[in-house]
Amino acid sequence: MAESNTIRWHPTAAYLYVLHLDGPALAWEYLRRNPAYRHDWLRSDNLINAARRWGLRLLEDPDRDARDAQPDWLSDPESLIHLSSEGVTDEAKPFHVWELPGYRHLTHDGERLVLTSQLPRHTLRIAIPMTLDDGQLFAIAVPSGADLQRRWRTAATELRWVEPPDSEDIAVSAVRPGRSALLQLRTLQTLDGVLAGASHRELAEALFGAEAVAKRWYDGSDLRAQVRRLVRRGRVLMLGGYRRLLRDDRPEKGRSR
Repeated sequence: MAESNTIRWHPTAAYLYVLHLDGPALAWEYLRRNPAYRHDWLRSDNLINAARRWGLRLLEDPDRDARDAQPDWLSDPESLIHLSSEGVTDEAKPFHVWELPGYRHLTHDGERLVLTSQLPRHTLRIAIPMTLDDGQLFAIAVPSGADLQRRWRTAATELRWVEPPDSEDIAVSAVRPGRSALLQLRTLQTLDGVLAGASHRELAEALFGAEAVAKRWYDGSDLRAQVRRLVRRGRVLMLGGYRRLLRDDRPEKGRSR
């Protein structure tokens, strides 16, 4: 992540991992860049109150990017699968934590376990109640509220990852990066450049190349307008807009799984 005394925001290749992040992971990428959040991480006397200010149960190290960090959000992401030991039917299958594919990470938020499993181009998130033991039959609980049908569809889509697919299935099922993923990459790179003190022209050269800037950088050009939009979008997401990414975890329209 860029700091004011570095130029590490220039190489676009350093941001390629962003192309495969889901909503909650992107939310963390924007939050960890917020100078006020970084101040709270370093100097806050009341860590719990400081965390709630940002929508977290506990503060997470902002130097850890979304590939390593495990932010504990107060608001559950829509993609979170809620397991239950109640309402189990005869067709239910046993739940085996360590048979899930991917790199697994378990956290405890005081009430339940939250399992994060990193798969190729997909992140599986599961809330496990303390009443559910490994190997026990399980059911899926979908939280009530608005957009219940969409929650059902999301749960059904994520549930297929609970039963370990083979490597071929994982490769076929991955969502290919689309325009929205590229927009997130450019927005984060732009935001790092802004935080490092770069001018709009310097941002354009890093994003689109010096040749494109030489031809298209003039008053009223589309390139200037595009950079301004990226700067504005990055700031909005960093200063609180990241919270909506917890609710918007769907693949880009037109892309199939």
